[in-house]
Formats: sequence, structure tokens, C-alpha cells
Amino acid sequence: MILEQYYIECLSHASYLIGDESTGRAIVVDPRRDIGDYLDDAAKHNLTIEGVINTHFHADFVSGHLELVDATGAWIGFGEAAETDYPIRRLRDGEQLSLGEVHLEILSTPGHTWESISVVVRERPDAAPSAVLTGDSLFIGDVGRPDLVNLGDGSTSDLARAMFRTVHEKLLTLPDEVTVMPAHGAGSSCGKNLSTELTSTIGEQRVSNPSVQPMSEDDFVALITEGQPAAPSYFSADAAMNKRIHPLLAQDHTIPMLTPAQVRTELTAGTRVLDARSVDDFAAGHLRGSVNVGFDGRFAETGGMVAEVGERIVLITYPGEEQEAAVRLARIGSDNAIGYLAVADGMFPAELTELVRTAPRTSVEELDTLLAAGTVTLVDIRNPGERELGTIPGAVPIPLAQLRTRLGQVPTGKPIVVHCAGGWRSSVAASLLRAHGFDNVSDLTGGYNAWAESHVAA
Repeated sequence: MILEQYYIECLSHASYLIGDESTGRAIVVDPRRDIGDYLDDAAKHNLTIEGVINTHFHADFVSGHLELVDATGAWIGFGEAAETDYPIRRLRDGEQLSLGEVHLEILSTPGHTWESISVVVRERPDAAPSAVLTGDSLFIGDVGRPDLVNLGDGSTSDLARAMFRTVHEKLLTLPDEVTVMPAHGAGSSCGKNLSTELTSTIGEQRVSNPSVQPMSEDDFVALITEGQPAAPSYFSADAAMNKRIHPLLAQDHTIPMLTPAQVRTELTAGTRVLDARSVDDFAAGHLRGSVNVGFDGRFAETGGMVAEVGERIVLITYPGEEQEAAVRLARIGSDNAIGYLAVADGMFPAELTELVRTAPRTSVEELDTLLAAGTVTLVDIRNPGERELGTIPGAVPIPLAQLRTRLGQVPTGKPIVVHCAGGWRSSVAASLLRAHGFDNVSDLTGGYNAWAESHVAA
């Protein structure tokens, strides 16, 4: 049996290739749009991809099922509750799929969404289960959040109660030694306490996962509906794309280098400019109106927070990172990166020099002085669960994922300081505010962590 996991840090996303070496038959589960890895590994192992299973309608990325169908002619499988505008194979609870010796069983596991399924893998039809691909139902350290429902036919509470039954009546009934292989890891907005571990076992989760410990159904509902991270606005767009036929991602697509004159034209036209360089390099010099979304962080997801899916985007990157940056945006459906400008050592082309600005930053000591004098507005862009760990008094809470749609709630009249936990997201938020016309906006160097450390020491 071949069971390969493909994990990308940028989206905390895991997908899988399951193959039978004796027959050469294979399926892919929860694929991303750039499908080269699956095709290459299938060729390496002499496998034919005959099916693509999505465990649910993903909201945080655009699935690669249509690309794989185009490349291989495979069928597409979803849970029975799924409704799409392309042909699918409806996979019912308990359905058995054979790849030869390798045997798959479908479990209906609603809770994250109504159509959610998990895939139990056996090396032989008569063997004990060796793994379960849980999608967004059971994570390592958590369960899937129930408030991203895509079919619109149930409340969050209804889904949370369905998840309680999924966990206790389906997934935890599997043997302790079964490997748990979810669709996401730490950092994903599809849950709140996901582990950095990429696999676990049912037995380990039974002991260590706070969300599956013995508790009443009401307590479970309260636990998994509170403190969830703010959902990026692009989630609804991606969930909709995954239900319909949409343009395929060209696997060999590249974006062109833009001339300084072209960049100037796009800036004048209001095209979104994403600067993928580090926080420090952005602060030292960037183009007026650009938004700092560092390539070293959650670039795709954060790009979806600051730019609409389908919006024209110009990328500013370090040399050699531009094409990968465009691919990462395409994974969430942002296919309209029109070109790039590569910047090394902070040196912008001379033709753009008059457009270069620095980004003001505020130290913890400076912030304390400003707060004491009442001469600053402090905006906390962390998620609700993060704020439960502590806050800076007087901060206005607006999660980064919601900032672009809540600009009208940002107080004006005083200088603004934005903070996150460590300083990466606050650079995103401060630059987004400046791009939308807010004056005198800085971000807190070191974020809440630096502020808390300073005040504990004091």
C-alpha cells in the first residue's frame, strides 16, 4: 500500500495519495490546485489516479478535483449531502471502495459541514483499519469548527451536535492504533487548537485531545463554538467555487515581470499591490499604497484577507519568489496576479524612488507613554482565542480577517497603533489601513508578546 501525505505550511493543508501497488489503482483525497506532486508520485509508483475524494466543500482553499479530472479522467467523490454543478459520485456512509488489495470505507462524519466524510484505509479487505483520513472532522488536538457550514441548511448548534455524535459514535469507535490523518494542522482557521503534529492515532487523541474528552453534549457545543478564529472573507468565495465548474489552474502558468512604468500605472489605477518581503525590509522602504504580506508567513490565507478573490494583484517579492507567490494565491482562487517587481537589498528602480515610503513602528515604551497621555488609538487584530490570554487595556478588537470589511469601525482623530501577537500580522494591518487612506498608522514592534514581557518584568 502507498499512503502519501502532502503538507503545505502556507495553508496548513494536508492532502493524500492512496495507491495499491498490486493493481496500480489510486485515489487522491483533498487535493490542492497545483497537482504536479500527485501526478509525479503516481507516475513514480506506476499508479493510475482513478478517483478524487473531497472530504467536504473546503472553504480555505480551492480544491484541485477539476484539475485532476482534466489530467486523469478520474471520478469525483463527495458525501451524499453534497450538491454540485458537475458530476459527482455520492459516497454513502459505510460504502466500501476497493483499489485491489487496498480497501477503503466511507464514514459519514458531519459536524464541520453536513456533507463531511472520513475515509478508513485498510491494507487488505479483511485487515484491521490502519489509517483514517478525517478531513476537517477530527484534527490533531481539536475538532473542526461548526460555523463554516456551506449548505446553509442548519445552524451552528445543529452542526456542533452532529460533530459530537461523529466523534463519539464514529471516529472514537475505531481501534486505538489507527493513524489519524487530517486535512489541516496548526495555524489553520478551520479550528482553534490544532497541533503542529501532522499525524496521530485514535488512542493518542482519545487521551490528549481536549475536544474529545468525556463531557455532555451541551458542554461540547459550548467548547467548540467559542473562541474560534475570525474566518477570512474569502472562505465563502472558495466554498462556492468548490461547488461549481470554474476555470482550471494552468499547471505551467507564470506571471511576467513588470516594468517600473507598468507598476506605476497599476498603482495609479488602484490595483492591489502585495509586498511579500519581510516586515523589517517593508518598514525600511516600500511603495506607497502597498500592503505587506510576508512570504515567510501565512501568505496565501493572509493575501485572501486583504484582497478580494479575483482582484487584480501586483506582487513585490525577493528575486526568485514571485512564481511561487502567484501559485500560493492561486490555491485560494486568486488567479489574477498580473505580474511582479523583484526587489533585492531594498533597492527599488530609480523611476519609482519618489513613491517609496518607510513604515513607522512603535516600541512598547513609546506605546505606554502614548496610552498614558490618551493620545493614541490602539487596535488589537488578534483572534478572540488569543485575546483570552490577555489584552492591552483600551485596545479596540478587530481581528485581521475582518479588518478590510470593518474599516468604518476603526476610530479616527488620533494616531493609530496596531498590534498582533508578535509583529507579522500587525505590519499587514497597518499597511492595509494606510493603503485605505488612514493617516499616522504604525504597528507595535514585537506585538503583545513584547508588551506582556515588558510589563511582567516591570
